[in-house]
Amino acid sequence: MSDAHGRLSRRGVISMAAGAGLARLAAGAAIEPRVPQRKPGQKTALGLAHAPLAVVRVGMIGMGNRGSALLGNLLDIEKVRIAAVCDVIAERTERACARVADRSGRRPAAYSAGENDFENLCRRDDIDAVYIATPWQWHAPMAVCAMNNGKHAFVEVPAATTIEECWELVDTAEQTQRHCMMLENCCYGETEMMVLNMVRAGVLGEILHGEAGYLHPLAQYMIAKEPSAAWRRRFHSLYNGNLYPTHGLGPVAQYMGINRDDRFDYLVSMSAPERTLSMLRDALPEDDPRRRERYACGDVNTTLIRTARGRTIMVQYDVCIPRPYSRINTICGTDGIFSDYPPRIHLRGMKRRRGDEWETDLSACREKYGHELWRQIKEAALKSGGHGGMDYVMNWRLMQCLLEGKPLDMSVYDAAAWSSIMPLSVMSVAGGSTPVAVPDFTRGQVKPAGSAINPATARTG
Repeated sequence: MSDAHGRLSRRGVISMAAGAGLARLAAGAAIEPRVPQRKPGQKTALGLAHAPLAVVRVGMIGMGNRGSALLGNLLDIEKVRIAAVCDVIAERTERACARVADRSGRRPAAYSAGENDFENLCRRDDIDAVYIATPWQWHAPMAVCAMNNGKHAFVEVPAATTIEECWELVDTAEQTQRHCMMLENCCYGETEMMVLNMVRAGVLGEILHGEAGYLHPLAQYMIAKEPSAAWRRRFHSLYNGNLYPTHGLGPVAQYMGINRDDRFDYLVSMSAPERTLSMLRDALPEDDPRRRERYACGDVNTTLIRTARGRTIMVQYDVCIPRPYSRINTICGTDGIFSDYPPRIHLRGMKRRRGDEWETDLSACREKYGHELWRQIKEAALKSGGHGGMDYVMNWRLMQCLLEGKPLDMSVYDAAAWSSIMPLSVMSVAGGSTPVAVPDFTRGQVKPAGSAINPATARTG
């Protein structure tokens, strides 16, 4: 059912859903993944803060494209020191060391002696935080290793790929009292942060529904020979569900105050047939080893989440079909709706413009509700780069929280809840769109409020 690391196999997921899950569905109940008891000595990680740091000393694991981009941002932020870097490919580690030395005059320690050398980096006593930008299956084990060695863990998306790993992140953060934040850069987009301010201000009224997604035409990349494509494609071979939910879901979850005054309750998920990767595979030469691959994940997955307050979220995943890029980014309230790609808004009482209910000139919204972080560091963010500057804003804000001793904008409970949608959607699809309960990773610390979002509970910025 599971491998040596406790990762549930596709066969195990199907067996679980088809057995107890379908029986519970027939009785009108959802599959309820186990909620482990908090161990003696564990304390909440909500609002976790540490003493201010004079300098943030960073170790970095994974120096491929994503890790290199994060390194560039960190080198542009004052009072950040890159103490060590790690990658299984020695050439990447060497390039990173040279880059740091060129910018700072200090050469970081290098680790590239096998796939477990990251453990030696985590054991160093001159590191405060570890950045993790590796293939998905390594995210949770590396984050746990960092926290168990007294380091804060800042991990790329998704933070975990199984429910067991989600709980392991939560338990370790609570036991060690170390930060574990998923590096969900889309929560720091200029538009997303403006919309968050609008929700806080009550512009859209009581929030009722959100829509999110990761719609990105990547099929040609996915079928390529590059190692980064191969490990991503392997997930498509093993699992059928929403394999990459957090880019779209993260901002919508923040609009709704998830893990503040609401939480995910349960989900249902279904997938369209798989076609595109098989079509591209069949066009490869007869002797290409990729011709032997088989793919499980449907071309489009749609997952519906219901929250404890009765609100709904649609989350879609599609990296196969040719279509314009979109994270959807829609939020609906009693007084209006905002929808992105392209950004549009309609509010109660707004005049129609030649029959078009959408207002597309958002300059007034940006002037009134643009987030202070973007007003403060936009020029530096655009210069440093990273997805239109959002990467820099995320990293700058994270470093400032550590330097000033503030709680982070997102907690380990967010990392676990948002990441859990992947394995739970797989479980639901395998069971014929069985309802699946989303564990309360806070173990009851979040009490769903009555109606409208309380602006005081929205913590970003």
